[in-house]
Amino acid sequence: MLNAATLNNAQHPQDASFSSHQFIQLALDNQVLKFGEFVLKSGRISPYFFNAGLLASGEMLSLLARGYADALAEKMAEPMNGAAEQELVIFGAAYKGIPFVAATAQALWLHHGINAKWGYNRKEAKTHGEGGNLVGADVNGKAVWVLDDVITAGTAMREVVEILEQAGARVAGIIVALDRKEKGLAERSAIQELAETLDVPVRALVDIDDLISYLAGSSTDKDAAQLAKMQHYRAQYGV
Repeated sequence: MLNAATLNNAQHPQDASFSSHQFIQLALDNQVLKFGEFVLKSGRISPYFFNAGLLASGEMLSLLARGYADALAEKMAEPMNGAAEQELVIFGAAYKGIPFVAATAQALWLHHGINAKWGYNRKEAKTHGEGGNLVGADVNGKAVWVLDDVITAGTAMREVVEILEQAGARVAGIIVALDRKEKGLAERSAIQELAETLDVPVRALVDIDDLISYLAGSSTDKDAAQLAKMQHYRAQYGV
């Protein structure tokens, strides 16, 4: 049972900006990011796998949300048509995106003083009460930023875009936790294709090059062997 002494002696995180290396280490410590051999839906044998469903602690969710919040605050500060954008609406797709977008709204307010509106969709439309399949902020007529974990083929993200467009919104941009930077069916990645098709910015907090850089900074033989596999995979499938 926690007591006052335990709480006082606990190590609290510093109020610092998002760090890709810190996020990678935390993901490894909690099995969110694994190195090994993993068969992907595409049939490729990947030397790593990222499972955002295991971002299941306050520390991990807070760090991820801080990354999203820092990236969004940076974009909000950029001048658009001569003035910075005043309203921010963020959206998370059910189900993983729901805690991501909620935590990010809190991080935006606590760390950047930005009072973002946030919402998400239901997998199945509600037939009673207020009904519908959208919850939270009204997105009609709004430019909405979408938060996601990993974009592989882009199919799920296109479904989210369709949901928002049917609700009268447009996508302002997309931020993902990890960009694998892999070729799709052609020579471009799914993220590149989405950015070009939607004509919006698509940004990642961490990508495969960050993972390679992290491994390159390690001195263990195991990490050196993994680094070689990552570099080979990047050369074979990367964009």
